[in-house]
Amino acid sequence: MEKDSNVPPVNQHIQMLPDHVINKIAAGEVIERPASVMKELVENAIDAGATQVDVEVVQGGMQLIAVSDNGSGMNRDDALLSIERHATSKIRTAEQVEAVSTLGFRGEALSSISAVSRFTLITRPAAELSGTHIQVSGGKLQDVVDAGCPPGTRFEVRNLFFNVPARRKFLRTEATELAQIRQLFAVYALAHPEVGLTFTSDGREVYNLPGGSNLADRITALYSPAFLSNLRQLDYEVDAVKVTGFAGLPQTGRSDRSDQYVFINGRPASAPVIHHALNEAYHAVLARGRYPSAFLFIESPPALVDVNVHPAKKEVRFRHPNAVRDAVIAAVRKALALEAPEAERRAPAFQFETPRPAPTVEKQRELDIERQESGFGSQETIDRNQAVEQESKISDSRPLTPSSPTSPWKWCRVLGQAGGMYVVLETEEGIVLMDPQAAHERVLFEKFMHDLTAGKPSRQGLLTPEAIELMPADAEALRRHLPVLDEMGFGISAFGQDTFIVDALPVHLQSGSPIVILSGIARALEKSGAAARATREALRETVAQAACRTSIKARDTLPPAAMERLVEDLAKTEMPYTCPHGRPTLIFTSFTELNRKFGRS
Repeated sequence: MEKDSNVPPVNQHIQMLPDHVINKIAAGEVIERPASVMKELVENAIDAGATQVDVEVVQGGMQLIAVSDNGSGMNRDDALLSIERHATSKIRTAEQVEAVSTLGFRGEALSSISAVSRFTLITRPAAELSGTHIQVSGGKLQDVVDAGCPPGTRFEVRNLFFNVPARRKFLRTEATELAQIRQLFAVYALAHPEVGLTFTSDGREVYNLPGGSNLADRITALYSPAFLSNLRQLDYEVDAVKVTGFAGLPQTGRSDRSDQYVFINGRPASAPVIHHALNEAYHAVLARGRYPSAFLFIESPPALVDVNVHPAKKEVRFRHPNAVRDAVIAAVRKALALEAPEAERRAPAFQFETPRPAPTVEKQRELDIERQESGFGSQETIDRNQAVEQESKISDSRPLTPSSPTSPWKWCRVLGQAGGMYVVLETEEGIVLMDPQAAHERVLFEKFMHDLTAGKPSRQGLLTPEAIELMPADAEALRRHLPVLDEMGFGISAFGQDTFIVDALPVHLQSGSPIVILSGIARALEKSGAAARATREALRETVAQAACRTSIKARDTLPPAAMERLVEDLAKTEMPYTCPHGRPTLIFTSFTELNRKFGRS
């Protein structure tokens, strides 16, 4: 059998690789696709102090990626050195790698890009009269000449991977590569709202983002004002960690993390500890498998952040990850609870004005005449409508106004219950459907947690103590957590091997069945661990389970007074938008949307 000529013999001697092979290997680590090229060039522009960066692509970047900036530019000698491997102006010593503050620092980007493309560099410092024009093809210097050009730098990268066909064939379709570039462009636009950015694809301007902006402006430009209204501002600092940006309300949750952006000391990057922190922060308000929108800016001394973990600098490592985790959780929870001063609070997810006054007697008479003249019902119909209106007079004439700054509305009016399930609310700007079971769960959960954290759990004694018998595993878990249950407001004592006597329940759970509540709590406490760890965080799932079991049921018919009371109670909660498990409590449809659907827009 003939040997494969492509397989080197086992006893081949070790030898140095040629430079062009080394460059192609390095390019494989840094340059994955056209979006990687744009990333490296935009980072260089920002590091050069540019206030305006323009990006152009043709055919999804496979034919051309060009990045122009008005930064500091380079003289002839620096321009020639910039395309050499490991040539950089950003570090001088190994120690500086441990505290790097620039986006780029390894000196690999330009040499790697030029090794796998037809590469052009045009640059001029503002202090010099002429610039430098350099051409490289497949890592080989082709030409260096003086050139007339504006201050700053322009890179042109053509025919990416033209000399590495194995890499080029793994590129996706033009549309996919363009989508990758646009997504990464948006990341850097969010990271640096102070820098003006434009993006042109195949001659068509896609983005034109002015400089001197703030993060809210950029989010509005890239998303929409409506999207921004569903975010809450982050502003939290503890010790050496500062967290700013925005966190989304639970209704921004989606099935992936595509709307989660993390910037660490200005660098788009991430770390597993941050995702864990977000999961923990939203644990009680977002369903499992849903991920909220988040724009996190984390600042920490550079020496406490290792940015040299990933070849493309996509991931970082913190020297004190627990401190970062705790800061992110605290920042998000502060924002979701709207604990910021009143002047710093953003508008609620939907906000409403004062109610329209009820029509006067004279106005109502005019309306009745208009109905009759238009053929919109007989006098009998009008009389019947007036009877119905009189019957619901209490509800219609008494709009509910919130007493809490976290209320989702400034006023609302309960219209009734639809489908034997959903409570319908009218507001100035639209219609809200409320799930009474989810809303009641949220109300009970927060009342219980408020009493618990205040150290004053109210309890209601049972008329007759009740003996309950649990499964052995549940009984053992409950037995080990009796002191915690006492702190939570339960009156419970062991009575035999798997039997307990219950003589009191927390006042907010008094309508529930003791055996149903306690069996669920036993399992939740088992997951939480030892009693010493059963703090507020560990008790969240426990309380959520208990609230779920004692809340009103989905198909319960509620009298008007009960609906109004539930609406008022929900408006007073810190997080009125979801139940403790993350299911939505409210769904809002604006009159603008209704008009559009009815063809009135």
